[in-house]
Amino acid sequence: MRSLMLFLSCFVLSTLILPFSVQAKNYRYMSAAEVKGHIEQATPMTLVDIQVEEDFAKHHIIGAVATYAYPVKSAADRAKINPVIAELVTNDNLAIVVCPRGGGGAKLAYDHLVASGITEERVYILTGGQAKWPYAELLDK
Repeated sequence: MRSLMLFLSCFVLSTLILPFSVQAKNYRYMSAAEVKGHIEQATPMTLVDIQVEEDFAKHHIIGAVATYAYPVKSAADRAKINPVIAELVTNDNLAIVVCPRGGGGAKLAYDHLVASGITEERVYILTGGQAKWPYAELLDK
């Protein structure tokens, strides 16, 4: 009887708690060194830069595509990424999201790319974002 009560208590608690628990998504990251290697090897990739226009004008990686979509919280922000998505669906390029710091905005852009049909195997977030990019020679200022 005691084990039955314990079982039922655990069952009820798990039924109430599990639906509301948040599972962390495993985002795919690429280090600055890996991105640099891909640039040097001319790997087909698209650097999806979501920095605001002012920050993009100050510094961005050579070849990055400006979207000005940061913080990617609204439909209007996501729509700014759609022209890049239209291009990505026509090729097999890697899609590396460049965010100011590689945080929440990058994750939202990543989610939008995947939800729009870009296979997750192609999508990455630049670790540390633009703020941690250590290769000044690959910056367009």
